[in-house]
Parts: sequence; structure tokens; C-alpha cells
Amino acid sequence: MTDPAASRPDTAAEHEHEHDDEAIAELGYKPELKRTLGNFHTFAAGISYISILTGTFQLFYFGVAHGGPAYWWSWPMVFLGQLMVALCFCELAARYPVAGSIYNWAKKLGGPHIGWLGGWMMLTASMVSLSAVALAYQVTLPQISSWFQFIGDGTGKSAAENAVLLGTVLIAFTTLVNAFGVKLMARINSAGVAIELIAAIVLVLLLAAHITRGPSTVTDTFGLGKGQSLGYFGAFLTASLASAYVMYGFDTASSLGEESKDPGRNAPRAILRALVASFLIGGLILLFALLAVPDLHAKQLSVDGLQYVVLSTLGSTVGQIVLWCVVIAITVCDLAVHTAGIRLAFAMARDNNLPAASLLAKVSPRFQTPVLPAVIIGLVGIGILLINVNQPQIFSVITSIAIIMIYLAYLAVTLPMLVQRLRGNWTPAKGKFTLGKFGLPVNILAVLWGLAMSLNLAWPRAAVYNATGPQHWYLRWGAFLFIGVVAIGGFAYYWFVQRKKTGVLAMHAAVASDPGTPGDSGAPTP
Repeated sequence: MTDPAASRPDTAAEHEHEHDDEAIAELGYKPELKRTLGNFHTFAAGISYISILTGTFQLFYFGVAHGGPAYWWSWPMVFLGQLMVALCFCELAARYPVAGSIYNWAKKLGGPHIGWLGGWMMLTASMVSLSAVALAYQVTLPQISSWFQFIGDGTGKSAAENAVLLGTVLIAFTTLVNAFGVKLMARINSAGVAIELIAAIVLVLLLAAHITRGPSTVTDTFGLGKGQSLGYFGAFLTASLASAYVMYGFDTASSLGEESKDPGRNAPRAILRALVASFLIGGLILLFALLAVPDLHAKQLSVDGLQYVVLSTLGSTVGQIVLWCVVIAITVCDLAVHTAGIRLAFAMARDNNLPAASLLAKVSPRFQTPVLPAVIIGLVGIGILLINVNQPQIFSVITSIAIIMIYLAYLAVTLPMLVQRLRGNWTPAKGKFTLGKFGLPVNILAVLWGLAMSLNLAWPRAAVYNATGPQHWYLRWGAFLFIGVVAIGGFAYYWFVQRKKTGVLAMHAAVASDPGTPGDSGAPTP
């Protein structure tokens, strides 16, 4: 005799998925991706993209070199600014937990043109970020063993060439994992994040046990900025890029909304938990590193960064264990970046907004994931590395350009959202995450922060865009030139070619969708 109660979990799960799919249908899509990801999986996706160990170990040297120990204060500054953006995203994730979240949110709030531009900028940034994160292997692996320095002695062009080689291996790995489906990706990512979090907490405790100076250290500017028009403030703005380069990508948790269980509730939580956890653990690592390093004025501190701190403070054995954990963090970070890029390409292709859209939007019946975007994004990422093989400055340049485009893509969401709030058109999801009366001031701060930091990131500093001679104006203005070409060229293609074809492909359209939805006429209806 069958127990009626035995069927209740399945029935409840079915109703839950039906509710989850309502938001997808509202955007004109039918559910195609399998919902297999739980709470920790979505949290892991967000925190692995931010990747505390990857960012801090890759960029600590830059912050200290340009701002001294006082650069630490840029960490809470960037956190507060990004928190405003994240809170806006939480409302949107509760309302529209959809693949390619940035693209779909910008389209829903600002219309199809803004949506395409935001999605295009984010997609380009994802491919550039894939290369930028892969370059972090060069900062860590040769520190573990000289065996990983396959090309040259690790100085000048040989460092860049070796970085490209190591980065290519990593991108090939992330391509294979993502092509085999989201379940494999989630398992590897979650295991990697667990190791990263444990290693980060252990590192905080070990550094705390080796503190040799007081907290007043973080007020030391090393006299930087003297003789400059803005004084130390100018130096601090440059150094703050080391923090701005880390705390982004939290939207990845919502980009997996079509593959998550109860994403309307879990995605906002995952976004906030990922950002707050990264802020707390990363901030303590940076603080205790400055308080524990044997020689605060050692030249290696502004060259090798946290790698030098760990090896000199904790010894070679413990230091190498930590560095291996950093390698794992870099790996899952690149995996998360690749995963987010695939979902974005799938979302845009599903709307027939990319060339060969029907192929890019095809979901593999075997692996239940879009395979072709995984391969193409991987190949483009490797191509970006190869183009820059003889450029020793590629670390800072590629990273800067990618992150500026992400900040601009975020603006393509928060700015239209602010317009909708001012017009009284924004309605949060009922019974889920909402900012209530704080929505407007938080949204205003998110837009102001995005504008200010985008300008700060793109400012033509020699330290970022032309760190070694000879000096060239086109390198100094590289961010404006590259992003301008990407934005104007991409939008021109959309306007004259793709715009006339846009509309949800029949194979992906919701069965009972409103006839006006697939084409998305551009009238925002939040």
C-alpha cells in the first residue's frame, strides 16, 4: 500500500519549480535548464567569482605600492559602494531570477537597446576577465616552485609569456568542465570554495598570531602623493583600484537562477552573503598581513605582495600550503567567470541578439547546458591571452579594462532602475526581498558610486596603463579607446544588423506567453 505522504516532497518540489518558472515565463521564456543547484551552490558561485584569495593575492602589491598601508581603507570604501549595487540587484534577483541576469534586467528596465548594450559590455568583460583571472596563475605558481616558470627567468617579457601559457591551460580546463554540465561545474566550484573559505579563515588566524605592530599602521601613507596636485588623495584613488578589482561578480548567484531551486528567495541571500563574507574575510587578511609582515618597508612587499608576506611570516612549508589554496581559488574563480559568461551568451542568443543565435542558445540534451558558448568563450579568452603575449604590462591593463566594463554594465541596470523608481513604475516581488522606503536612496547611491568608480578606473594613469616605458598616449588612454571601440562598434552592429532580428526564438519561447513579450517592444513593465 502506497503512503500518500511519500509523494508530498515531489509534489512540493513540482509546485516550487512552477512558481520559480513564473518569472521566466513573464520574460517570455520556457524553462529549459535543469534546476539542480541548492543554496550553497549559488552562494559558492557568487563568492568564487569575487574570490577573496585570488583578488587579494593578485593585487595587494599594487595597493601597497601606490597607497602604502593606508590603502587598506579603500577596502571598506569599495564594499559600501558595491553593497548599494548589490542591494539593488537583490530586489531584481527576487523579481527576475533569470539566466544572464544583467542583460535581462537592463532589457526589462531600460528597453531592448539598453539591454543589448549592457549585455554586450558584460559579455565582452566576461571574456576579458576570463583571461585576466587566468593570468593570476603567474603571480602564484612560480612562487611555489620555479618548475612552473616554463619560459625564461620570470622577468620582463618572459613573465608575460609564461603567464599566457599557464592561463591557456586554466581556460582549457574551465571550458571542458563547463561543457560537461552545470552539475560537474557546481561540484568542483563548491569544493573549491569550501577549501578557499577554510584556507582564508586559517590564514587570518595564522597572520593574527604573528602580529608585530599596532593597528595605527593602516594610517601610514609612506609619504606617497607628495608633489602631486591631489596629494595623498590622488595616490589613494590609484591604490583603491586594488580593492575595486576584487569586489564584483556577486550577480553570478542570480545568473544561475534558471538552474537553482527557489531562486527568488535564495539568490538575494546568496548575493549578500557572498559580498559580506568576502568583505569580512578579505579585510582581515589584508589588515593582519600589514600588521604581521616582518619588514613593512621591504621592497618585496610592493612587488610580490601577499605571497611575500605569507612566505616570510609563516615560513616556506605553511606558506606553500596557503599558496596552493590560492591556486585552487584562482581555478574556481575562473570557472565561475566562465560559467557566468556562458549564461549571459545563452540569454542574449535566446533573444536572437547574437550571430548564430540558434546554435549558441541550443541546450545539450545530454549535458543540459549550452555547450557551444562554453567553447567559444574559452577560445576567445585564450585568443586575448595570445594577442598580449609580448606585453609585460598585461596584468593591470587587461584587469582594468575588464572591470570597467563590468561597472558600466552594472550601471546599465542601476540607472534605468532609478529612472523606473522615479517614475513610480518599480514594484518589488511580493513576499520576497525588498528595500522598501530605502530603495530610492540606495539606488541613487548605487548610480553615483558606479559613475565615480568607473571614471576612477578608467582615468589615464601611467601606473595602470603605461607602467613601463616608453610612454605612449594611446596606452595611457587605453581604457577609453578600447571600451569606446567595444561599445560603439558593438552597438553599431546591433543597430544596423541584429536589431531587426531580435525577438525570443520560437524554440525558447514560453508556450502561453503574451504575444507582445517575445519581441520586448522596449516599454519597461517592471
